Amino acid sequence: MDNEIDWSPIRTLARRIFSQGEPLALTEETKALLRRTASEVGLSEADAQTALASEEGALSLLRDSSQRIHEGARRLTSALHRMYERQHVGDFEGARKEMQEVLAVEVVPHYRAIAAGQLEDMAGKTS
Repeated sequence: MDNEIDWSPIRTLARRIFSQGEPLALTEETKALLRRTASEVGLSEADAQTALASEEGALSLLRDSSQRIHEGARRLTSALHRMYERQHVGDFEGARKEMQEVLAVEVVPHYRAIAAGQLEDMAGKTS
C-alpha cells in the first residue's frame, strides 16, 4: 500500500452520492476507486469485488469505506489529543494507553500505522 493516501476522491464521490443525491455510475474508474479505497480501509479484495457486482453493493461499499475513514480519523484525532495532553503533564503510561486503545479497535491500516508510530516514538520515554 502506498504511504501517500489521498481520500479526497472518495470523499468527493460520497458527498456527491449521499449528500447531493447523484446516482452512482459504476464506471471502471469508479470501480477502481472503490476497490483501492476498500483496500486502504481494511476491507478484503473479495468483499470489494462482491460488492461491486451490483449498484446496491457498490453503494454499501462506498458507505462503509467512507464511514471507516471518518470514524477512524475522529477516533485517532481524539486519542492523539488526549495522548499529547497526558504527555504534557508527564503521564507517559497514560499517553501510551491512548494509542494502545486505538490499536485495539482500529481497522484502517493507515490509522493503525500512525498509532503504532506514536507508540514507537514513546518507547524511550519513561513515566
